[in-house]
Amino acid sequence: MSADLARQEREVVDLTIHLLAGVLDDRSGAELVRRMLPAALPWVRFLPDTAIDELAAELVATAYVALSLDNLAPVSQLLIEWRHTAEVHADPKLHAMLTRPTGDDFGPVPAPGPAA
Repeated sequence: MSADLARQEREVVDLTIHLLAGVLDDRSGAELVRRMLPAALPWVRFLPDTAIDELAAELVATAYVALSLDNLAPVSQLLIEWRHTAEVHADPKLHAMLTRPTGDDFGPVPAPGPAA
């Protein structure tokens, strides 16, 4: 990738992140983003309402930090994690299995030892 193309892409991403953050700061804008997320990320429909709000906030916060590092990998990882969360909510049996109380406490976890 040429330096000019990389600079142009950075400008677009920077503008997009700042616009999204500004929109989310406004109550009506936050509702608009919340309504639009399912169009951009169809799997969002499986998340509970509060999780969609959390996803939007985390997305902006992570994008800000990732942009400051010139590394968007954390944004991609965040989307992967939220998509997996949506997969759990989409499968009632899996959701029930993962959220049921076990009643078991296996005690404290020992500190890891030195690497081998």
